Amino acid sequence: MSIHSSEYRPGMRVRVTQQIPFGRHASSTTVEGVIQRFGQQKTGSWFAHAKDDRLWLDRLELRKDNGEIVVCNLDQYSRVEPLIPNR
Repeated sequence: MSIHSSEYRPGMRVRVTQQIPFGRHASSTTVEGVIQRFGQQKTGSWFAHAKDDRLWLDRLELRKDNGEIVVCNLDQYSRVEPLIPNR
C-alpha cells in the first residue's frame, strides 16, 4: 500500500522502496525508519519557469533504528508504505 505525500507525518514509521531504471532492468533499494520531516526543497539544478528557476524535489527525511539519518528524494519510482508499530 502506498500513501500520498499529504499523509507523511513526523513520527510515522515507513518503508521506502526506490527503483532506478537501467534500460530494461532496474535496481532497487529499501530503507525503513521514522519520518523526521517531509517537504519540497530546491536543488542546485536550474529549471526554466519553475519557482526560483530551480528544480524542486520531494524529500523525505528518515531516522533509522540505528540513529542514522537518510534523505530520500521521491520520484515516480518511489513507494512509501506505512508500517504498524509492534505492540
